[in-house]
Amino acid sequence: MPRLKRTYFPLLLFLVFSFTSCKDGKMIAPQASGRPYEVMVIMDSKLWEAPTGRALFNVLDTDVPGLPQPERSFRISQADPKDYNRTLRLFRNLIEVNIDPTQFTRVRMKFQRNVYADNQIILTINAPSNEEFAKYVSEHTQDIIDFFHKTEINRLCLILKDEYSRVGYDLAKEIFDCDLHAPKELQHYKKGKDFLWLSNDAPSGMVCMVVYSYPYEGPNIFNKKYILHKRDSVMQRNIPGSEPDMYVQTDTLYTSVKPIMVHGKYAFESRGLWFMRNDGMGGPFVSHSRVDEKNNRVVTVEGFVFAPEKMKRGLMRRMEGALYTLLLPHEQEEEAETAIEEDNKTAKQ
Repeated sequence: MPRLKRTYFPLLLFLVFSFTSCKDGKMIAPQASGRPYEVMVIMDSKLWEAPTGRALFNVLDTDVPGLPQPERSFRISQADPKDYNRTLRLFRNLIEVNIDPTQFTRVRMKFQRNVYADNQIILTINAPSNEEFAKYVSEHTQDIIDFFHKTEINRLCLILKDEYSRVGYDLAKEIFDCDLHAPKELQHYKKGKDFLWLSNDAPSGMVCMVVYSYPYEGPNIFNKKYILHKRDSVMQRNIPGSEPDMYVQTDTLYTSVKPIMVHGKYAFESRGLWFMRNDGMGGPFVSHSRVDEKNNRVVTVEGFVFAPEKMKRGLMRRMEGALYTLLLPHEQEEEAETAIEEDNKTAKQ
């Protein structure tokens, strides 16, 4: 099992040395180090190589869904607790494993933020035995993956709050009265009726966001057949190929759908592959379809990629994170009301 080989971050090729400093007499925590979707497991090295550690490794070693080729969800490293020093404690995503029958009677999982560094998350798993630990993590595979994925999405949204395409923002506001913080490289665009296409306009390594809307006809529309039919009709009308019989379509066989929550409200996620009909182009996409209650319409925001010579995990994750920045008109009003309430509380203090 070469992938289970013990890895140490004393090598620290990706770790930035940073230390606590002071500002105006107050202690400032160092920034967490490491790259997005890197996870450091703090666990006894013998257990890491045994079935106990392999169970956790297999959870983290799953593939990213919806890509045309296998790409791992996380970069995984491990260190023994005795080597868990000040430098390793600065890592952005940590999993601390404690197995001790004298301390724990059942498996518990908890998390903490910003313990040793700013923008850090620590997931702690306590268990009374190796067997119960392995069983628990295997049964909670998706929970663990979703936990770190959502953490990275939130981090990206904070970045996009300040670094975004002003062109995309202004057009989304003009056409849909929505706020959208698309990645700043998306400077090229095409407008249509209730439609916006943003792109970096690269011949390859192309990343795009699409926003479109249509009347809301009730909750029964949120099913795979209806949503993908709408997608195909919008794409055929607005994103043609170089010839009249070429247009973007969905590979429905390799597309999955599921309900999710965005800003505390229902959304319908579609994730899979697209292709250019009668041409050789294609790639992955992910979309959110949501109800704009104020205007009684469905607004869909989508990210898709065309990068045949590149790995697509990082590109797609950047597009997916940007989907969560979309604020529908009523959500903008709610956010403004919340900001006013917070300002009033601050003023009274």
